Amino acid sequence: MQETTLPHSDSQQLTDQHRELLDQMLDKWSLHVLDALCGSPLRFNELRRAIPVTQKSLTTTLRRLERNGMVERVVTNTRPIAVQYRISPLGKSLQDLIDALLRWSTVTLPDVERARARFDDQAEAEQERTR
Repeated sequence: MQETTLPHSDSQQLTDQHRELLDQMLDKWSLHVLDALCGSPLRFNELRRAIPVTQKSLTTTLRRLERNGMVERVVTNTRPIAVQYRISPLGKSLQDLIDALLRWSTVTLPDVERARARFDDQAEAEQERTR
């Protein structure tokens, strides 16, 4: 039987290409857009109402996601012409990963908040000592 698992992570390295793609998929607005489009296809203004984003930022995000194959732009031949955005199969393949990150962040958030509070308390105490 042929091996179908990925090689051990020791052989994988974070390259410039990986970093660029991950930066684009995990930027400020991409996760919001992908999450919204996983529910159903949406027109531009529907996305703007669903996500608190400027028109320029949403346009830039949609173009980047479309360029990377995560989102499809569909022009309908109605009057007036309508443009709808939908998640592509490639974009849909991210759903399990995004869900896993959400579960991880939900579980670890209390620990993160405690670490932040400790750090802030220590920084505040340090400032008090230097005054």
